[in-house]
Amino acid sequence: MINETTLAERGAKLVRANDIDIAYVEAGDGPPVVVLHGGFVSTGPTWADSPIAYVRHMATLAKHFRVIAPDTRGSGATVHPGGTVSYSLLADDVLALIDVLGLDRPALVGFSDGAAVATVVAIRHPEAVSALAAHAGYDVFVPNAPIFEMGRALFGGSPEATEADPAAAEQALMAMPPMAAMLALTKADYDTAQGEGHWREYLRIFFDRATHSPGYTVKDFRSIIAPSLIVTGDRDHFCSVEEGAIASRNLPAGELAVLPNTDHAITPAIIDTTVEFLLRHRGT
Repeated sequence: MINETTLAERGAKLVRANDIDIAYVEAGDGPPVVVLHGGFVSTGPTWADSPIAYVRHMATLAKHFRVIAPDTRGSGATVHPGGTVSYSLLADDVLALIDVLGLDRPALVGFSDGAAVATVVAIRHPEAVSALAAHAGYDVFVPNAPIFEMGRALFGGSPEATEADPAAAEQALMAMPPMAAMLALTKADYDTAQGEGHWREYLRIFFDRATHSPGYTVKDFRSIIAPSLIVTGDRDHFCSVEEGAIASRNLPAGELAVLPNTDHAITPAIIDTTVEFLLRHRGT
């Protein structure tokens, strides 16, 4: 259980949904938008200056929407009681959060791992979503995607790994400056919220979904009825422009936005593109 002091320091609230206590932050008024962060990140203030977090962009989003941003299961201040954390389970958490907070068909916005979760919600329960803005994250829906072998090598120490190896992962991540910066923030954030070394437990939680298909492919995007935006940068090293085009073409009401000179990061231009899309489809 996360203590009140930790919640206050994070500006967060707790709500019971899907049999766990989900920590979330909220800002703004207007149409509801649920914002889902990427893997190894959270909504905590530790990420205020990070290019891979929504924290620095919350004020911009809150000018137009009521923004609800949870820490996903096992990350930040949301405690996971144990067991495998699949994309389907994370989708169930989001749906339960929507229900408990009484949100009427919110829009979903997500980056990377969060985009994958948002997409699974829209596939499984298309009627629950008014719009979907998925920034990257579509790579996991590509059959035999290289991202799965990459995940085993990076987080498990070899392409054949079947479980996480925190020591090997730490060594590999520290050799890549952007990933090293991410890991330092993850340690500072997760270990402060949930105890020393929690980042290692999160790595074990994350490993399974980072190395296996979520059980859906881009063909399942055809069941998403809400207006949907696929966003990527032209230099994103996980989610290619070509795969983004395939993903958007499988969406009945899909759009594709490719941002120039942009890698796997959340930039002001991506936020502006997302806001413009959501405002166009407000209430649809």
